[in-house]
Amino acid sequence: MHVAIAGAHGQVARHLTRLLAARGDRVTGLVRNPDHVADVTADGARAVVVDLESAGAQEVAEAVRGADAVVFAAGAGPGSGAARKDTVDRAAAVLLADAAALAGARDYLLVSSFGVDAVRGGAVPDGVDEVFVAYLRAKLAAEEEMLARAADPAGPRVTVLRPGGLTDAEPTGRVRLERSVERGSVPRADVAAVCAALLQVPAPPGGRVLELVGGEEPVQRAVERAAAEGGPAGAAGATD
Repeated sequence: MHVAIAGAHGQVARHLTRLLAARGDRVTGLVRNPDHVADVTADGARAVVVDLESAGAQEVAEAVRGADAVVFAAGAGPGSGAARKDTVDRAAAVLLADAAALAGARDYLLVSSFGVDAVRGGAVPDGVDEVFVAYLRAKLAAEEEMLARAADPAGPRVTVLRPGGLTDAEPTGRVRLERSVERGSVPRADVAAVCAALLQVPAPPGGRVLELVGGEEPVQRAVERAAAEGGPAGAAGATD
Protein backbone atom coordinates (compact mmCIF):
# COMPACT_ATOMS: atom_id res chain seq x y z
CA MET A 1 0.00 0.00 0.00
CA HIS A 2 1.11 3.56 -0.72
CA VAL A 3 -0.07 6.07 1.88
CA ALA A 4 0.37 9.83 1.75
CA ILE A 5 0.29 11.63 5.10
CA ALA A 6 -0.35 15.36 5.44
CA GLY A 7 1.27 16.79 8.53
CA ALA A 8 3.90 14.07 8.50
CA HIS A 9 6.05 15.70 11.19
CA GLY A 10 3.25 15.62 13.78
CA GLN A 11 3.66 13.16 16.61
CA VAL A 12 0.83 10.82 15.63
CA ALA A 13 1.92 11.00 11.99
CA ARG A 14 5.51 10.07 12.82
CA HIS A 15 4.36 7.05 14.80
CA LEU A 16 2.13 6.09 11.87
CA THR A 17 4.89 6.48 9.31
CA ARG A 18 7.16 4.18 11.26
CA LEU A 19 4.42 1.56 11.60
CA LEU A 20 3.57 1.65 7.92
CA ALA A 21 7.19 1.52 6.83
CA ALA A 22 7.85 -1.40 9.17
CA ARG A 23 5.07 -3.45 7.58
CA GLY A 24 6.36 -2.72 4.08
CA ASP A 25 4.05 0.05 2.95
CA ARG A 26 5.30 3.03 0.94
CA VAL A 27 4.79 6.37 2.66
CA THR A 28 4.87 9.89 1.26
CA GLY A 29 5.07 12.47 4.01
CA LEU A 30 3.92 16.03 3.32
CA VAL A 31 5.63 18.68 5.42
CA ARG A 32 5.53 22.47 5.37
CA ASN A 33 8.93 23.09 6.94
CA PRO A 34 12.02 21.94 4.99
CA ASP A 35 13.80 21.47 8.32
CA HIS A 36 11.51 18.50 8.99
CA VAL A 37 12.50 16.54 5.90
CA ALA A 38 15.34 14.68 7.61
CA ASP A 39 13.13 13.46 10.45
CA VAL A 40 10.37 12.28 8.13
CA THR A 41 12.88 10.55 5.88
CA ALA A 42 14.43 8.83 8.89
CA ASP A 43 10.95 7.58 9.84
CA GLY A 44 10.82 5.75 6.52
CA ALA A 45 8.86 8.13 4.27
CA ARG A 46 9.60 10.00 1.09
CA ALA A 47 9.30 13.58 2.29
CA VAL A 48 7.72 16.24 0.08
CA VAL A 49 7.72 19.92 1.04
CA VAL A 50 4.36 21.50 0.31
CA ASP A 51 2.47 24.20 2.20
CA LEU A 52 -1.20 23.23 2.38
CA GLU A 53 -2.13 26.82 3.24
CA SER A 54 -0.79 28.22 -0.02
CA ALA A 55 -0.57 25.33 -2.51
CA GLY A 56 -3.20 24.54 -5.11
CA ALA A 57 -4.94 21.22 -5.54
CA GLN A 58 -2.86 20.28 -8.58
CA GLU A 59 0.43 20.85 -6.73
CA VAL A 60 -0.72 18.69 -3.84
CA ALA A 61 -2.04 16.08 -6.27
CA GLU A 62 1.44 15.77 -7.76
CA ALA A 63 2.83 15.28 -4.26
CA VAL A 64 0.43 12.41 -3.50
CA ARG A 65 0.40 10.90 -7.01
CA GLY A 66 0.34 7.10 -6.85
CA ALA A 67 -1.02 6.91 -3.30
CA ASP A 68 -3.80 4.44 -2.53
CA ALA A 69 -4.87 6.39 0.55
CA VAL A 70 -4.31 9.78 2.12
CA VAL A 71 -4.26 10.66 5.81
CA PHE A 72 -4.92 14.15 7.11
CA ALA A 73 -2.97 14.40 10.36
CA ALA A 74 -2.02 18.06 10.09
CA GLY A 75 -2.99 20.79 12.53
CA ALA A 76 -2.41 24.47 13.06
CA GLY A 77 -0.83 23.76 16.44
CA PRO A 78 -1.50 24.99 19.98
CA GLY A 79 0.10 28.41 19.47
CA SER A 80 -2.02 29.39 16.47
CA GLY A 81 -5.03 31.68 16.41
CA ALA A 82 -8.59 31.14 15.25
CA ALA A 83 -7.86 32.09 11.64
CA ARG A 84 -5.28 29.32 11.19
CA LYS A 85 -7.60 26.78 12.76
CA ASP A 86 -9.78 27.35 9.73
CA THR A 87 -7.05 27.53 7.09
CA VAL A 88 -5.34 24.36 8.33
CA ASP A 89 -7.82 22.19 10.20
CA ARG A 90 -10.64 22.79 7.70
CA ALA A 91 -9.35 24.23 4.43
CA ALA A 92 -6.20 22.13 4.21
CA ALA A 93 -8.20 18.98 4.91
CA VAL A 94 -10.53 19.86 2.05
CA LEU A 95 -7.58 20.69 -0.22
CA LEU A 96 -6.11 17.27 0.46
CA ALA A 97 -9.40 15.69 -0.58
CA ASP A 98 -9.42 17.70 -3.80
CA ALA A 99 -5.85 16.64 -4.50
CA ALA A 100 -6.56 13.00 -3.69
CA ALA A 101 -9.44 13.01 -6.18
CA LEU A 102 -7.17 14.43 -8.88
CA ALA A 103 -4.47 11.88 -8.06
CA GLY A 104 -6.85 8.91 -7.95
CA ALA A 105 -6.47 8.12 -4.23
CA ARG A 106 -9.84 6.76 -3.10
CA ASP A 107 -9.38 6.25 0.63
CA TYR A 108 -9.28 9.25 2.97
CA LEU A 109 -8.58 9.05 6.70
CA LEU A 110 -9.26 12.26 8.61
CA VAL A 111 -7.77 12.49 12.09
CA SER A 112 -10.31 14.77 13.72
CA SER A 113 -11.05 15.62 17.35
CA PHE A 114 -13.13 14.34 20.19
CA GLY A 115 -15.71 16.93 21.19
CA VAL A 116 -16.67 18.38 17.81
CA ASP A 117 -20.35 17.71 18.40
CA ALA A 118 -20.25 20.28 21.21
CA VAL A 119 -20.15 23.05 18.58
CA ARG A 120 -22.69 21.57 16.20
CA GLY A 121 -25.39 24.02 15.18
CA GLY A 122 -23.32 26.98 16.33
CA ALA A 123 -23.29 25.91 19.98
CA VAL A 124 -20.59 27.28 22.29
CA PRO A 125 -19.59 24.86 25.06
CA ASP A 126 -19.07 26.24 28.55
CA GLY A 127 -15.55 26.88 29.75
CA VAL A 128 -13.93 26.72 26.32
CA ASP A 129 -11.93 29.62 24.93
CA GLU A 130 -12.72 31.08 21.52
CA VAL A 131 -9.64 29.65 19.82
CA PHE A 132 -10.52 26.12 20.86
CA VAL A 133 -14.10 26.70 19.75
CA ALA A 134 -12.71 27.77 16.37
CA TYR A 135 -10.61 24.59 16.28
CA LEU A 136 -13.62 22.37 16.99
CA ARG A 137 -15.70 24.20 14.38
CA ALA A 138 -12.96 23.77 11.80
CA LYS A 139 -12.68 20.06 12.53
CA LEU A 140 -16.46 19.62 12.39
CA ALA A 141 -16.65 21.50 9.09
CA ALA A 142 -13.92 19.27 7.65
CA GLU A 143 -15.80 16.17 8.80
CA GLU A 144 -19.05 17.37 7.28
CA GLU A 145 -17.41 18.16 3.95
CA MET A 146 -15.67 14.80 3.78
CA LEU A 147 -18.79 12.84 4.71
CA ALA A 148 -20.84 14.77 2.17
CA ARG A 149 -18.37 13.68 -0.51
CA ALA A 150 -18.49 10.12 0.78
CA ALA A 151 -22.26 10.09 0.19
CA ASP A 152 -21.56 10.18 -3.56
CA PRO A 153 -21.06 6.60 -4.84
CA ALA A 154 -18.14 7.90 -6.91
CA GLY A 155 -16.70 9.85 -4.01
CA PRO A 156 -13.95 8.98 -1.55
CA ARG A 157 -14.16 6.24 1.06
CA VAL A 158 -13.93 8.35 4.19
CA THR A 159 -13.01 7.38 7.73
CA VAL A 160 -13.17 10.03 10.43
CA LEU A 161 -11.25 9.16 13.58
CA ARG A 162 -11.87 11.24 16.71
CA PRO A 163 -9.19 10.48 19.32
CA GLY A 164 -9.63 11.53 22.93
CA GLY A 165 -7.00 13.45 24.83
CA LEU A 166 -3.60 12.60 23.42
CA THR A 167 -0.78 11.51 25.70
CA ASP A 168 2.86 10.54 25.24
CA ALA A 169 2.44 7.39 27.36
CA GLU A 170 3.81 4.12 26.10
CA PRO A 171 1.42 2.32 23.76
CA THR A 172 -0.79 -0.32 25.34
CA GLY A 173 -2.08 -1.89 22.13
CA ARG A 174 -5.54 -1.86 23.68
CA VAL A 175 -8.26 0.67 22.92
CA ARG A 176 -11.94 1.43 22.88
CA LEU A 177 -13.11 2.22 19.34
CA GLU A 178 -16.80 2.92 18.86
CA ARG A 179 -19.18 5.30 17.13
CA SER A 180 -19.49 7.07 20.46
CA VAL A 181 -17.40 6.73 23.63
CA GLU A 182 -17.10 8.58 26.91
CA ARG A 183 -14.37 11.18 27.14
CA GLY A 184 -10.95 9.76 27.89
CA SER A 185 -7.32 9.79 26.83
CA VAL A 186 -5.24 7.64 24.54
CA PRO A 187 -1.51 7.37 23.77
CA ARG A 188 -0.49 8.87 20.45
CA ALA A 189 1.21 5.62 19.51
CA ASP A 190 -2.07 3.74 19.95
CA VAL A 191 -3.85 6.31 17.77
CA ALA A 192 -1.27 5.62 15.08
CA ALA A 193 -1.76 1.87 15.42
CA VAL A 194 -5.51 2.30 14.95
CA CYS A 195 -4.89 4.48 11.89
CA ALA A 196 -2.59 1.86 10.40
CA ALA A 197 -5.20 -0.85 10.90
CA LEU A 198 -8.06 1.30 9.56
CA LEU A 199 -6.14 1.92 6.35
CA GLN A 200 -6.44 -1.79 5.60
CA VAL A 201 -10.24 -1.75 5.95
CA PRO A 202 -11.94 0.57 3.41
CA ALA A 203 -14.83 2.60 4.77
CA PRO A 204 -18.40 1.67 3.78
CA PRO A 205 -20.55 3.83 1.50
CA GLY A 206 -21.32 7.10 3.26
CA GLY A 207 -18.18 6.91 5.37
CA ARG A 208 -17.74 6.16 9.04
CA VAL A 209 -17.04 8.14 12.20
CA LEU A 210 -15.25 6.42 15.05
CA GLU A 211 -14.23 7.72 18.45
CA LEU A 212 -11.14 6.41 20.20
CA VAL A 213 -9.89 6.28 23.77
CA GLY A 214 -7.79 3.87 25.76
CA GLY A 215 -9.50 0.58 26.54
CA GLU A 216 -9.14 -3.17 26.85
CA GLU A 217 -9.69 -4.45 23.31
CA PRO A 218 -6.62 -5.21 21.17
CA VAL A 219 -6.26 -2.70 18.33
CA GLN A 220 -6.68 -5.15 15.46
CA ARG A 221 -9.75 -6.75 16.99
CA ALA A 222 -11.27 -3.36 17.73
CA VAL A 223 -10.79 -2.23 14.14
CA GLU A 224 -12.13 -5.47 12.69
CA ARG A 225 -15.23 -5.24 14.90
CA ALA A 226 -15.83 -1.60 14.02
CA ALA A 227 -15.46 -2.43 10.33
CA ALA A 228 -17.88 -5.33 10.59
CA GLU A 229 -20.50 -3.08 12.16
CA GLY A 230 -20.21 -0.86 9.08
CA GLY A 231 -23.09 1.45 8.33
CA PRO A 232 -23.15 5.16 7.65
CA ALA A 233 -21.32 7.63 9.84
CA GLY A 234 -23.16 8.82 12.91
CA ALA A 235 -22.94 11.91 15.04
CA ALA A 236 -21.26 11.13 18.19
CA GLY A 237 -16.08 13.32 20.03
CA ALA A 238 -7.27 15.97 20.31
CA THR A 239 -5.29 15.63 17.35
CA ASP A 240 -1.95 16.87 16.39
